[in-house]
Amino acid sequence: MDLISSLPAFALAVVLISASPGPAMALILRRAALHGFSGAVPTVLGLEAGLYLWALLAAAGLTTLVAASEVAFLILRVVGAGFLLYLGIKAWRSAWRSRDTGKAAEKVAAGEQEPGSPPSWWRAFGEGSVVMLANPKIAAFMIAFYPQFVPADRPLFATTALFAVLQVAVETVLYLTLAAAVGRAGAWFRRPMIRRRLDAVSGTVLVALGLRLAAESR
Repeated sequence: MDLISSLPAFALAVVLISASPGPAMALILRRAALHGFSGAVPTVLGLEAGLYLWALLAAAGLTTLVAASEVAFLILRVVGAGFLLYLGIKAWRSAWRSRDTGKAAEKVAAGEQEPGSPPSWWRAFGEGSVVMLANPKIAAFMIAFYPQFVPADRPLFATTALFAVLQVAVETVLYLTLAAAVGRAGAWFRRPMIRRRLDAVSGTVLVALGLRLAAESR
């Protein structure tokens, strides 16, 4: 398989993988629902920056070391699970606090921001990056996924970097399209009762994903 003929199959695989539920999808949906399209943009960019870095590490052979090292794999798994649990508990706390903040909730329903909300651009970017980088399953995925599409006669690092650019572009378009669709209903999501339920549900999903990551083996 040459490089050009492998691109459609690669792009299709990326679309299918990106559409599967996971921490990235949960994070984007919550950000877009509560803070609109613009609030989800830094989260998407952070996720894709983390993904691209993993791809470069895979091309350099470093992800093989991570996947092979019990200690490195365990550390990343604990950090990743812990961060997902942190995000989930934070969403739960937001749902609980909003029960007793009627005035603030009315402002949210009217489309105004609560004090200190939404998080800063860099904080949202950092959350996305950490969710992606602290997931050791991504290292294992990169090892198995990219070599299937890299022709034997092509340089591994440069070709992997090229494929990673394509993956980042495809995922960015898909995730931003999803964020725009959810963001259009932002006023509805920011209604006090709906927001509480959204925080509770998204918190539960993130906690469940964190517990699953903590419990998973290789």
